[in-house]
Amino acid sequence: MSESITFGERQDKKAVEEKPIFAPKFDEHGLIPCVAMDAETKEPLMLAYMNEQSLKMTLELGEVVYYSRSRQEIWHKGATSGHTQKVVEIRTDCDQDAVIVYVDQQGAGACHTGRNSCFYRKVDLEAGKAPAGLAFTEDLTFDPDAVYKK
Repeated sequence: MSESITFGERQDKKAVEEKPIFAPKFDEHGLIPCVAMDAETKEPLMLAYMNEQSLKMTLELGEVVYYSRSRQEIWHKGATSGHTQKVVEIRTDCDQDAVIVYVDQQGAGACHTGRNSCFYRKVDLEAGKAPAGLAFTEDLTFDPDAVYKK
């Protein structure tokens, strides 16, 4: 990884909120939440985390790179499946402790379950029963067993 990309210093609140300098705030584990959204439809695709290295790699490569909390390693989205995410735009919130990456999703989908989005279910707000129910909002777009050779 190139050392050319750096982030700004986190100064006072006003500077973080108003200066045109990217100064991401990573949590106590060195992570920042990242929502990937389809650049065309604006639909959410997935939520994952980045560390400083993966965020810099994302900026350098133009493809999204996450940090896998379960595997404790850098995760270049699509390295196994071929379903990469091309960066279209990156936004940060007011205090720069979360990012949204608008992506051009390559391949059949973003979710390891075989769907376009990891957000393929919605909470049934009408049910009023315990436990709360879920309804599926999309079908499989690829066979995850074939793609990931489980």
